[in-house]
Formats: sequence, structure tokens, C-alpha cells
Amino acid sequence: MFPSAVPCAALLILLAEASLLACPARAQQPDPAQSVVVQPGAPGQPSKTLPPSTKGQLPPRSRADVEFMQGMIMHHAQAIEMTALIASHTDNKDLQSLGARISRSQSDEITFMKRWLAARGEPISMAMSGMPDMDMQGHRMALMPGMLTAEQMTALRKAKGPEFDRLFLTGMIQHHRGALTMVKDLFDTAGAGQDAEMFDFATDADNSQRAEIKIMQSMLEKKTFEEKR
Repeated sequence: MFPSAVPCAALLILLAEASLLACPARAQQPDPAQSVVVQPGAPGQPSKTLPPSTKGQLPPRSRADVEFMQGMIMHHAQAIEMTALIASHTDNKDLQSLGARISRSQSDEITFMKRWLAARGEPISMAMSGMPDMDMQGHRMALMPGMLTAEQMTALRKAKGPEFDRLFLTGMIQHHRGALTMVKDLFDTAGAGQDAEMFDFATDADNSQRAEIKIMQSMLEKKTFEEKR
């Protein structure tokens, strides 16, 4: 039993206050209909209060951003085509592991780049449908930096075993260096690469491909050493 000195009414008040203290978030939760959107002003300028119906907009992009994404999709597609040859052309476990890593990462990046372009109403490719080596004016398109020529791809498809390993590693190093050139050209273009998603993607691609170049150079040096023994 409670002490008689505490009246029932006082006890109810104490319990109600304890309930509010236990759930402060519920008591202080704002009304969504009264939410405001504040847009920070330029340096020295006041902020602006926008209506609750205000919707976010994608940041501005340059033509170089779009062309970089379109070109890199084509660039990555060739790398995936190269890695698809590994299973039937070599028993080198290290190369198989590397190829799986390259294929997985570049497939994921292609998905991201297609989503980025679609969200901005841009076509996935600069080439006309059914004419993969032609641009919109019907002119033959130049390969992206580092991409293997038709002759190099034919030689890679014909090679087997150690010869395939060598051609794959030298070809993929060339391919990755081309991607680094594309990233550099993007950031060297005034107004390009300012989109946050674009900046993060290009920076990550640069870092990952530099790391893979080092791995492939090490594999190539090891292979050359073993052949000389």
C-alpha cells in the first residue's frame, strides 16, 4: 500500500509527468505539415525559407560529364569481354581470381553509370543502336584511350595458356592506363567532374585501377622471371 500522506490525485500527476519524461521524442515530435526547408544564402547573403513542397534538384552537369560516362561504359564493356575469355583460355588461378574481381567491379560500375545517365535523361551510348562503331552522324568512332584494337582482341582470343596470360596482363594494363587518362581528362576540363556522384565515382575508379595495375605488373614480372629460369 502507498503511504496515506500521498493523495491519489498527486500520485496520478506524478505518473503522468514520469510518462512524459520517458518519451520526450513523442512529446516534442514536430508536425510534418509545418516543416520548413532552409536554403543557405551565398557568402554575406541571408538564408531563404522555402515552402515545404520544395523538391531537390540534381546538380548541373557539363557535356564532358555525360561523354565521360558514355565512354567509360564502352570502355568497361571491353574489359568484361576480356575477362570472359579467362575461364576457357587459361588454368592460371591467380589470373582467374583477378579476372573475377575486375569483371564484378566493372559490371557494378556500368550499372551505376547507366543509372546516372538515365536519371539525367541522357542516352546510355553515343553510338546509334545496331551500329556500335558509329556515332550519331554515321562517322566511325575512335576507341576510348587504352582500349584494345580489333587485332589485339583477335590475338587474345586465339592465345592459350601462358601466352594468353601474357597478352591479357599487358592488354589489361594498357586498358586500365587508358581509364586513368579518361579520368584525368575529365578533371582537366573546366566545369566537369563537379557533380558529387561523378567526382566520387571517378576518384574511386582511378584509385582501384591504379591498384590493379600494380597487381598485374607484379604478376607479369613474376611470370617473366619464371620463364627465364
